[in-house]
Amino acid sequence: LIRMLRGAKKRDVLQLLRRAPEEMLPFVVEAAVAAQSAASLAALSDFLDFSKEPDSLTEKFLYAAAFSPRPSGELLRLVLDKLDGKELAPEVQETGIVAIGSLVGKLCRQQLCGLQQEVERGMETILAGLRAAEEESEVVVYLLALGNAVLPETIPTLLDYAEEGPTTVATAAVTALQRFPAQHISGEVKRAMRRIFHEKRKSYEKTCRLAAAEILLDNEPSLMDVINILLAANELETETATFLLLKVRNSLR
Repeated sequence: LIRMLRGAKKRDVLQLLRRAPEEMLPFVVEAAVAAQSAASLAALSDFLDFSKEPDSLTEKFLYAAAFSPRPSGELLRLVLDKLDGKELAPEVQETGIVAIGSLVGKLCRQQLCGLQQEVERGMETILAGLRAAEEESEVVVYLLALGNAVLPETIPTLLDYAEEGPTTVATAAVTALQRFPAQHISGEVKRAMRRIFHEKRKSYEKTCRLAAAEILLDNEPSLMDVINILLAANELETETATFLLLKVRNSLR
């Protein structure tokens, strides 16, 4: 079906979308996203109306876009256009923002960061939304999107939210930092993770502290980091201490 869609004209793809039985429609939408031809994306643009379609179908489209292994700039543009300036259900908006982060990250890993205007627009959409977000739940969604994008220039922003944000926000920011490869876990990042794990500035949720410890242990840990984490584990509950001990053993291996 995907091979057929790649060779089809826009009007044929659109006709297929409009005539597909309701139970088959999500499958056809996924196939059209996977095809990623100019015709299939143009047909999806005409067919999908986020203000009218059932939430399940729009979310199916967004998930298909987010999980596309080698997305195109045109697919990202379609997602951005469908979300831009629309009054959408919160679930659709959240899925869309996380999908944008995923698409931006994959395009950058294809070395298309500086070559695609859509990538810049996608990042600005996420960062502008993060700055404007007032509810903790909104902030968490935008931090998840940054975690999907995995762009080094966003690390200072993530560190700020990790150390200064409320509980759920701090946890989301540290979790996002866990996704960065070792070359981006700088001394500055490690110092922040030490402050979080050892609660130098304020109290942090257990999940947040564990994520901070994992970043330290997974990225060329220093001898003192290992010693201090083991010493701190003595004061933690059994399950948490056991988890940290296993991480240290794995690092030693």
